[in-house]
Amino acid sequence: MSSPSTPLNYFSVAHFDLSKLRGKYVYLELLSPEHRDAIYVLAKDERIWEFNKLLPVDDTYDVSFDAYFNAALDKEALGGQQTFVIRKTNDQSIIGMTRLYEINEKEKTAVVGYTWYVPSVWGNVHNKECKLLILGYIFEEWRFNRAELRVAHQNIRSQKAVEKIGAVKEGILRKHGYRSDGTIRHTVIYSIIDDEWPEAKEKMLRLIAENKND
Repeated sequence: MSSPSTPLNYFSVAHFDLSKLRGKYVYLELLSPEHRDAIYVLAKDERIWEFNKLLPVDDTYDVSFDAYFNAALDKEALGGQQTFVIRKTNDQSIIGMTRLYEINEKEKTAVVGYTWYVPSVWGNVHNKECKLLILGYIFEEWRFNRAELRVAHQNIRSQKAVEKIGAVKEGILRKHGYRSDGTIRHTVIYSIIDDEWPEAKEKMLRLIAENKND
């Protein structure tokens, strides 16, 4: 890692120990241009974008997808980011994506977001274990103080899922932007801090043990 006085940059962010991001049900790999074709097909499902409207599944999809994918590859975007592809461990199939962004080593904070999954795995064990892996990296490898999670205000399902793993709801950013369809965006802010991590980790381990579908 870089010195405590500087934020994480491309070089430090790029060198993840991916062995720490491999679980029983899912594993994460760094997004690369080689993933473009597979993600193009998987992301073309309007159910995924129902609430955040990040990708319109219409006649503008090709152009929108290229912009979305290129932005996800840019490690200097969003205050320093790394995007991951999420794969199922049992058959290596891609089931979604997630990002770490606004990675700040000086303040020891990071945001987890831009997460989506194919609908066939919704409600299953995969998101729980993915969050366990990525939050574990933030708190146990980087020794950060805070992980933030952001959820679209209409997405009640995701809000309940984040609350279930022990994240604390801090508030709502009201009318702080627009979605791609021109409607107003509100974002619900959650966080887990280092003091809470041991309890949150145990909670996630219990949830995973109770939900063993793969």
